[in-house]
Amino acid sequence: MSLKETKDAYIGKLKLQLDQWSADIDAMEARARQADADLKGAYQDKLEELRYQKTLAHGRIIELQNAADDAWEEISRGSESIWETVKKTFADARAKFDR
Repeated sequence: MSLKETKDAYIGKLKLQLDQWSADIDAMEARARQADADLKGAYQDKLEELRYQKTLAHGRIIELQNAADDAWEEISRGSESIWETVKKTFADARAKFDR
């Protein structure tokens, strides 16, 4: 597999995950609208954090897309830790609100 193919496959995988996170945010927003007053604040706080994390992840995808071939490996390794942080934030939110 060429570097371009590897890069495209990796970015495609990240974009799919970003789409899933967007759907998760939409679902949480719908639940937040139906939540009682006590939970609405917690939902809104977590949704704000999730939107921020999703924005960071999207920015990382753009950075990866624009990376020169010689910088690709280093940037993709750095992306892994950021991506794991975002994944954990979303998993924590699902665990908290999907009960």
